[in-house]
Amino acid sequence: MRRLLFLLAIYPTLLWGQQNYTLSGSVTDAETGEDLIGVTVVAIDIGKGTISNNYGFYSLSLQEGKYTIQYSYLGYETISKDLNFNKKQTFNIELSPVSIELNEVVISAERRDKNITSAEMGVEKLNLKRIAVIPVLLGEKDVLKTIQLLPGISSSGEGSTGFNVRGGSMDQNLILLDEAPLYSASHLMGFFSVFNADALKDVTIYKGGIPAYYGGRASSVLDITMNNGNRKRFSATGGIGLISTRLTVEGPILKDKLSFIVSGRRTYADIVAKTALPEDRLPDDVSLYFYDLNAKLSYSINDKNRLILSGYFGKDVFGFSDQIGTDWGNSTGTLRWNHLFSDKLFSNTSAIYSTYNYGFNIGQGDISMRLTSGIENHNFKEDFTWFLNPNNTIKFGGGATYHQFMPGELTTDSTLNFEIILEKKRAIESGIYLQNEQKVSSRFSANYGIRLSMFNQIGPGWVYEYGEDNTPIDSSYYESNETVQAYYGIEPRLSFNYILGSRSSVKVSYNRMAQYLHLLSNSTSGSPTDVWMPSSNNLKPLYVDQLALGYFRNFLDNNIETSVEVYYKNLQNVADYENGANIFLNEFVEATILSGTGRSYGLELYVKKKYGDFTGWISYTLSRTENKIEGINSFSWYPVKYDKTHDISIVGTYQFTPRISISAVWIYATGNAVTFPSGKYVLDGLPIPYYTERNGYRMPHYHRVDASINLKGKKRKKFESSWDLSVYNAYNRHNAYMINFQESETIPGATEAVKLSLFGIVPSISYNFKF
Repeated sequence: MRRLLFLLAIYPTLLWGQQNYTLSGSVTDAETGEDLIGVTVVAIDIGKGTISNNYGFYSLSLQEGKYTIQYSYLGYETISKDLNFNKKQTFNIELSPVSIELNEVVISAERRDKNITSAEMGVEKLNLKRIAVIPVLLGEKDVLKTIQLLPGISSSGEGSTGFNVRGGSMDQNLILLDEAPLYSASHLMGFFSVFNADALKDVTIYKGGIPAYYGGRASSVLDITMNNGNRKRFSATGGIGLISTRLTVEGPILKDKLSFIVSGRRTYADIVAKTALPEDRLPDDVSLYFYDLNAKLSYSINDKNRLILSGYFGKDVFGFSDQIGTDWGNSTGTLRWNHLFSDKLFSNTSAIYSTYNYGFNIGQGDISMRLTSGIENHNFKEDFTWFLNPNNTIKFGGGATYHQFMPGELTTDSTLNFEIILEKKRAIESGIYLQNEQKVSSRFSANYGIRLSMFNQIGPGWVYEYGEDNTPIDSSYYESNETVQAYYGIEPRLSFNYILGSRSSVKVSYNRMAQYLHLLSNSTSGSPTDVWMPSSNNLKPLYVDQLALGYFRNFLDNNIETSVEVYYKNLQNVADYENGANIFLNEFVEATILSGTGRSYGLELYVKKKYGDFTGWISYTLSRTENKIEGINSFSWYPVKYDKTHDISIVGTYQFTPRISISAVWIYATGNAVTFPSGKYVLDGLPIPYYTERNGYRMPHYHRVDASINLKGKKRKKFESSWDLSVYNAYNRHNAYMINFQESETIPGATEAVKLSLFGIVPSISYNFKF
């Protein structure tokens, strides 16, 4: 035992006694100056290396000696440098894009066998060039609709950008834009997302094996990074479609030091509708549009410091005149400071602001009413990355968020002199984390860490306890900043990879997630009127444990990737409404919420061809998600409303020539669970529907085909252009969006089901340009 303790004591001395030197720097795009994320930096002599982080920084420590260092990034020229590691060195490098016309749509930011060698599991990095050619509704390229084509991720409704991940509800998805959370990521009642693809640099979705530096949601993380702006020259990108126009302008203010990007988008659906429809079908005073504005400044102070300021502002407007209508929108702001303490220690300090607000106006003449609700956040966080050695990259840090919730407020003008104002709620959410990405051996690697989270609901405000009839039986008042209720979470995150051979590996992951915020909604796909609420003495935090196992194998020199993953989730304190619950301006809404346990399990199959003239993928998900809550369905297991047993997506793109490509998507899904009346009875001459079990029926199965063709103009020295022609629902399938039950007009006393479909065939055309 003494010998063992002696060896453990002197091992660090022996390790660090060897002379090591560090090479560090940043990797950027030679044409734009944009940071390149995930560049492989490797000493090919010994096979040890690292990758650049989210800000393009890398650090590699090796023993003294001469090495050939290779910088590689798919879609860019590979550069090799012969370097002598006899001192600390800083080497900033620029990589030039490879001009390969035929494969332009498949350039990716990952090494060809990363799915085999990386310990990441349940993670997908989207290809932004591929998104541009995938057909979608009305031709608007959309990040959120693209991820719905991946295994384990399903759409929440026809044409909707809402999504569910491995049985999680929509509020269990953490959506980040430059680190700022977005609480409503959709426009036009969910048919379009808030993300303008022209302004984006990187999109990554985490379904499982979620790193410890993410927290606050129970199901997934969608991490989106905006472009920093071209640091070399001025450029503009834009497009004109059937319902929207977009324009992005970027360039240097101080070359290679200070850059900017501004990206805007606005729809004109109301103008198109007025032109296309008869005058008596649409009033002249109708407003129906949304707009987005992304802006960013990036300033490199020196080699060790950089400031980045970014923001997003978006709003939807739908109404008739100034008195009747609705509006909602997000605003975010992120200020970041990147600092190098040393050639191994990188830090990012962030101050973040995010808000979401909803408003609804009702008025006639001199009488008007307005309903509002929303949520506002102020967040500060500190993240460190320590490149300890080629086999260990340690990340640690923490942060705190101040939440303010506005559950609802109904105000009127002086004529009515009436108002309903629900009490604002406040909370502080904080957390610290530690994680290591370790290469244990040539075959075995691991990502492991832990997150400690804490949530405090604070005053001022009243707190209620409820009786069996949902009426308050006791109340207490808390002063400003006084803790009302405190919760804690210990969240381990583990992911392991064992390489079986050059073409296959086995992975396993486990993560525990704590979620302290809750979305109160009666809809499946989400709506602007949904209300966010904090955990409280009555509304407990949601805790989710997920275990996943996967087998990954590549074929044809890593040209074809395949994977099989199975997962199981256990949910604690999952919430659902009691029968007949009312959430609209209900001060005691917590009394209508029941909690219990949940489970979700599934199988995911994935085949993807990434390179060549023909690219695409096939994804299949077999899953089940159920809750068991006392007071619902006799305390038996029942499917959640977004549960779908089978979900299939087939995506294909073929490049005929350097200027012509076609794409097609076929989607099939079994119907989601729904509550229909099982019968009816008559009371005082009126038919009353009779309901038995919740979510005991299924909507009809869903399927459609979308297709598009992309035609590029002749590439000139300073100007590029293309046309996109697409068809949504090409074979005119009238999928059920809603089913209503009503009295039959032909058979007295009979009830008939009436199907409502939203879209038949929807053609679209758009023109894109870049100069």
